[in-house]
Amino acid sequence: MTNRPALALIAAPGKRARALELAKEIEQRDYAGIYCPSYGDCIALCEALAFTTSSIFFGTSIHPIYYRNPIDLARTAAFIHETANGRFRLGIGVSHKPMNDYLGITSTGKPLADMRQYVSDMRKAEKETGPLPPIVLATLRNKMLSLAVEQAQGAVWANGACSYVAKQLDAQSKTEIADPFFIGDMIPTVIDDDEQAAAAVHRKTLTMYVQLPNYRNYWRAAGYEEEMDGIEAALERGDTDELTKNMSDRWLQDVTLYGSASKVRDGVEAWRDAGVTTPILVPSSTKGGQLKAFEEIFAAFD
Repeated sequence: MTNRPALALIAAPGKRARALELAKEIEQRDYAGIYCPSYGDCIALCEALAFTTSSIFFGTSIHPIYYRNPIDLARTAAFIHETANGRFRLGIGVSHKPMNDYLGITSTGKPLADMRQYVSDMRKAEKETGPLPPIVLATLRNKMLSLAVEQAQGAVWANGACSYVAKQLDAQSKTEIADPFFIGDMIPTVIDDDEQAAAAVHRKTLTMYVQLPNYRNYWRAAGYEEEMDGIEAALERGDTDELTKNMSDRWLQDVTLYGSASKVRDGVEAWRDAGVTTPILVPSSTKGGQLKAFEEIFAAFD
């Protein structure tokens, strides 16, 4: 089994064919998997990966449940699962209210109840669709993690706090977890010896996330009350320029990876020690876009 982490891949408009070439390279370099964020169309990208790769595991991380009817998604997921010979994992989540509002999605209820019903409806469709892939639930808080253990085959965080994820998993260990059970986290990653420059990239990236109430509540529970208080005060004043000043180094080091190649490699091992069996690096760079970021990842791990 490879000791390399998994990688997040985005197929941006105008660069979709290049993304598929990059996926082939990730597979050839023996990384642990390819996981596709909701930006763009992660389901379409995974369908393409079923035919452009042959051995690497891949999945969505994540596809929001309110974007598609559960039976319709079950049909597509079962197709990818079958044609990829079982290499596909379907990561689904409830997304966030601001994004749902932006898309005009109003038919949302309580996240836990909606997710439970959605997975149940997908399971019922298996008689029509054929076997579904392993389902992985996007989780931040403990109740969604418990639901993943109860109803799914995995859980995945995005921007989780390493110290807190370890505690969440430790608390969950009293419950029987089906084997195998996927445990992943999407970790923003920048490789650069200039740690200040790397941290600045992360602070810019995470500016969107700190404006989301669900994330602030999660990080507050993880022990970052002072940072979240400062961010909420800045938001109340409408002072978005102040957001990054409240993203402490302590917080940033817990939710991201950055610095030298050796420091990032050590950070991946720390995530594994915390119980995350599949760390998923989300590459960014101080020197360019996605392609440059992947070059830096490859140099660090190959």
